[in-house]
Amino acid sequence: ALISQASGEAASGGASPRQGMAAWAEQLQRELAGRGLAVASVPGKGRGLVAARSFFPGEVIICQEPYASTPNRISVGSSCDHCFASGNLRKCSVCRVAWYCGSVCQKEEWKLHQLECQAISALTEERKKMLTPTIRLMVKLILRRKLQSEKAIPSSATDNYDLVDALESHISKVDDNQLVLYAQMANLVQLILPSIELDLKEIAHTFSKFACNAHTICDPELRPLGTGLFPAISIINHSCVPNAVLLFEGRTAYVRALQPLSSNTEVSISYIETAATTLKRHNDLKQYFFTCTCPRCIKDSEEDALLEGYRCKDQKCDGFLLPDSGKKAYTCQKCSISRDEEEVKKVSSEILLLSDKASSFLSSGNNSEAGSVYKTIEQLEQKHYHSFSTTLLHTRETLLKVYF
Repeated sequence: ALISQASGEAASGGASPRQGMAAWAEQLQRELAGRGLAVASVPGKGRGLVAARSFFPGEVIICQEPYASTPNRISVGSSCDHCFASGNLRKCSVCRVAWYCGSVCQKEEWKLHQLECQAISALTEERKKMLTPTIRLMVKLILRRKLQSEKAIPSSATDNYDLVDALESHISKVDDNQLVLYAQMANLVQLILPSIELDLKEIAHTFSKFACNAHTICDPELRPLGTGLFPAISIINHSCVPNAVLLFEGRTAYVRALQPLSSNTEVSISYIETAATTLKRHNDLKQYFFTCTCPRCIKDSEEDALLEGYRCKDQKCDGFLLPDSGKKAYTCQKCSISRDEEEVKKVSSEILLLSDKASSFLSSGNNSEAGSVYKTIEQLEQKHYHSFSTTLLHTRETLLKVYF
């Protein structure tokens, strides 16, 4: 999300923080108005993106190229640095870090990669090993800011560093260990870019912005390809009942309407997997430093019971269980048969131990043993969990990945 104008960090350039912020904010509002959108104050959320006209289901609400992006796995060349395609890749012959699917993409990235290539080539082999995707994302962001400030590449109302500067970092809520890590990462960036005068505190703050604003770039099958920073799209707030969805074509982000949107409706997407219980969703949202108060989160007990997944002991009954604290049991909401709380806890513990064992096999590349353990887990879950259980669904999803 964007920070408020009144408390905004200083914008780049010679203008005062308030003047600079107002200038880019006005340009952004004009640009968004042309797309039928506006940035507006949303009660309880700060700022958000609001429809200024009607949108029909499936319509693109907003699209954006990343201000900076990088593939997930640098060393193996999993994706083209420009378009994120995965076929016929060739690495840069100088730095041997960037990969491209062809000369067209290489030329598109050249102004930026020329500077990055020089910086990476000057590193020792030991320091090159420390070049994680997150570090490289920061290096690309700094170099893009430099090129735009020198007018070497164009900028626009939705493609400029002021938008990045205005993103919320939540740095005051970050724990001390993470702050130390951000400081170490900032120092590494300084070693990679010694010719650029950098503010290490600002870089640490920007790493914190990555944590709560960057998006995972996925392929059409939702497999993660890399990470990108899309400042205009970061204005969009979260809901566990979203009215829009974020999708990618290559590295370009598209937000499409999931339902009819009328004028003055806030656009919302989900930052997390929505097929989960309220407790799980809130835990996943901790990295964004807010608690969701959408309709699902306020009153979700029956849906949670289905997603949590405990089923009735009677195999002929399709009812689900809810905890009955007075009896220390789980009671079926359809036939009222109870299941002892200790029995439920015992099964859950057994499944957890087996899951750890299966994960260990997967990590070591032993897919055969992992598949065998996951089959045992599936049998246990079929006996004790409701057919709508996300736990059971995730186990089956993992089995598909193991065998296919």
